[in-house]
Amino acid sequence: MSEITLKAVKRGTGKKGAKKVRANGMIPGIFYTEGSESIPVAVHPLALRPIVYTAHKKIFDLFIDESTQPLECVLKDTSFHPVTDKLLHFDLFGVKSGKLMGVEVPILLKGQAIGVRDGGVLQHTLHRAKLHCLPADMPDSFEIDISNLAIGKSVHVKDITREGIHFDVSLDTVIVSVLHPRLVKEETPVAEKVEEGATPAEEAVKDDKKDSKKETKKESKKD
Repeated sequence: MSEITLKAVKRGTGKKGAKKVRANGMIPGIFYTEGSESIPVAVHPLALRPIVYTAHKKIFDLFIDESTQPLECVLKDTSFHPVTDKLLHFDLFGVKSGKLMGVEVPILLKGQAIGVRDGGVLQHTLHRAKLHCLPADMPDSFEIDISNLAIGKSVHVKDITREGIHFDVSLDTVIVSVLHPRLVKEETPVAEKVEEGATPAEEAVKDDKKDSKKETKKESKKD
């Protein structure tokens, strides 16, 4: 039996059923598994906290109504209110021993990268890993120690592979990296203003003519 258990009650289907559940202070959800009909359920918000508000993916036992037979499942999806961030709905997926299942497992970072201390910029691009595995092989999360990650270095999916795990993305996919700091562009000097409608070359010619006239006047005075 799993360390976590969740008690639920069957509810009415459709929007009316979900609305009635919320009016009674419960959260509507659904339990489904391959080869069986889905079961609309309702759960108390407090009972969902250790399952929804966690950085880890866990298999837990679900008890519906007065049943004493647990249903092993994982949290598959959640819906939150866009303004209040209140949990509105949840999906539970039943797992079967010895059969592959598709899940998303959180990727957590541990430590402070040495590259960041040296002025680099940390870029965490893959936060959850989509994969297929047997229920017994499902990890709670992938924890990566980035303490020795230097500037210009990256951690890829292939660096967290383990037996029994089949990732849905390329093994060369970057999870986290430390980028070189952006180079500050040097400000270019502002060009001297020229007469409107005149190009710099034309201005240079005018200056040469002025200098030539000055020299001519000087020579005339000498004569």
